[in-house]
Amino acid sequence: MTRTICLHGPESTGKSTIAPRLAARLGGAVIDEYGRTYAEANGIEFTMDDLVAIAKGHDERTRAAIQRGVDPVILDTDPLMTAVWADMLFGHRDPWFDAWTGTADLYLLFDIDLPWIEDGTRMFGQAVERRRFFDLSRAELERRGVRWALVSGQGEARFRSALTAVEDAA
Repeated sequence: MTRTICLHGPESTGKSTIAPRLAARLGGAVIDEYGRTYAEANGIEFTMDDLVAIAKGHDERTRAAIQRGVDPVILDTDPLMTAVWADMLFGHRDPWFDAWTGTADLYLLFDIDLPWIEDGTRMFGQAVERRRFFDLSRAELERRGVRWALVSGQGEARFRSALTAVEDAA
């Protein structure tokens, strides 16, 4: 059975940096953040339909990797995170998000203890926004009852935090 590990949390917390390092260490492959690809192609003026399309696109890529037998599959976010984006942007979400059942085996919730860095697609850099985004991210994991661990620390300590969480969950 394929193991899935999802990196979850607000923007600018190191998910896209840690994902390939985890894959290199554990084997498997990374499913890149489809929302970033979508935003770079279409802009960041998202509608709810855009967020559903992003979530479905990510889910399709994940299922394809699982079907190919990739193990583990390291997800740089997934539809649960896109649901949190909907909450942040619109204060509600499309029913598709709550009907989605393809949750990962383990979620790594990335803390907001890194500086926020503007990259042209990020939106929520103010401290109060980052805190709200983090709190909503954690609440989504708790609401869904999935297995999760907090990842924190700077530099190499952050990678070790992620790796330890994965090893402890095995």
